[in-house]
Amino acid sequence: MSETLSEARKARARAWFETLRDDICAAFEALEAALPAHAPFAERAAGRFVRTPWTRADHAGGSIKSDPGGGVMASMQGRVFEKVGVHVSTVFGEFAPEFRKDIPGAETDPRFWASGISLIAHPHNPRVPAVHMNTRLVATTKAWFGGGADLTPMLDKRRRQDDPDTVAFHAAMRAACDAHARVAPYERYKRWCDEYFYLRHRGEMRGIGGIFYDYLDSADWEADFAFTQEVGRAFIGIYPELVRTNFTTPWSAAEREEQLVRRGRYVEFNLLYDRGTIFGLRTGGNVEAILSSLPPVVKWP
Repeated sequence: MSETLSEARKARARAWFETLRDDICAAFEALEAALPAHAPFAERAAGRFVRTPWTRADHAGGSIKSDPGGGVMASMQGRVFEKVGVHVSTVFGEFAPEFRKDIPGAETDPRFWASGISLIAHPHNPRVPAVHMNTRLVATTKAWFGGGADLTPMLDKRRRQDDPDTVAFHAAMRAACDAHARVAPYERYKRWCDEYFYLRHRGEMRGIGGIFYDYLDSADWEADFAFTQEVGRAFIGIYPELVRTNFTTPWSAAEREEQLVRRGRYVEFNLLYDRGTIFGLRTGGNVEAILSSLPPVVKWP
């Protein structure tokens, strides 16, 4: 990528993130509508997304910018999904002085532009895994793509690398990387995910992994963008299928308890380690959108 990201490329990336948001929301609403009559919670009304626009508050350097950007929260509580958020944002301004040293290219020029999509889904059914996905484009005096997707089964007996859901999810992420192998080495991105989504204080992974990448700047913007789009397509191709495979299965009170405790690990990671959470809070993002990744009900026994 060049040091100056063209307005045309910014517009293309933003349009893709918004299109992907729309496609995911439609797929998740279709899951809500498709829950069979014999399934748990089938007597409830199917959920629909509610979209809430927001404007970023930029206070960098002691001055408030007139147009710092913002985004749209798309949130749903339904009969399949206890809580799901699919959010897009496009923000710009200047990094605060204490944050500039942590961002490539911001040391000499604090101005930035960033656009992306972020998703977290917490299903009702403990047999259905929770999932996270995000992709983004960030520009300072440098520009790069980042993101990935990872799966978190709620029950210990499903947190295995040979579990059918795990195998299918990894296969989808591998296929996305293999289709763009020159810029997306699967084994590296899989290992990066395992290392990133790790609760160091507990000595355990958050879930069963997936892929994670950051600072992707191969000097071929089109190739990097194509791979980032592929990640989104791979996600929408695999996760709804995993939901359909599991969402009719009844669960026990013990499995619900295990789900709520596992959700606590999710909270711990997002508040202690997640760079997206830190980035959003430090750049005047929407607090409700940033913290929407937190599950609606959780337990620490």
